[in-house]
Amino acid sequence: MSKVPQRDSKQEILVRKYLFSKGFRFRKNDKRLPGSPDIVLPKYKIVIFVHGCFWHGHVDCKYSRLPTTRHEFWKKKIETNVERDKHKNSQLESLGWKVITIWQCQIKNRDLERLRLERLIEEILSFGPQ
Repeated sequence: MSKVPQRDSKQEILVRKYLFSKGFRFRKNDKRLPGSPDIVLPKYKIVIFVHGCFWHGHVDCKYSRLPTTRHEFWKKKIETNVERDKHKNSQLESLGWKVITIWQCQIKNRDLERLRLERLIEEILSFGPQ
């Protein structure tokens, strides 16, 4: 588990490069906010989390299957992660931030990636600058 990057994953970098290419400016992993979001768009008061399907328990996703060895350990670990995610999302929302989650499987291949990133821009613009 120590080899799993906590920040700057390939998926995070992909989303950040796309946002930057579209003219959005952001902060990375802002520790002042609950959960230290992967991407913070202060102008829009939006935070973006780029979640790995396995580590964050993406429901009904083929990438989130639990291992057969030490099943109970992994089940408890993932459930704890899911609860932590819910808690930090509610904290952020109570502070007035809009939370957007991008799942690893949504940007796994080029076609899905393009669709999800285009939808991300639409989501950001629908909230407008704060």
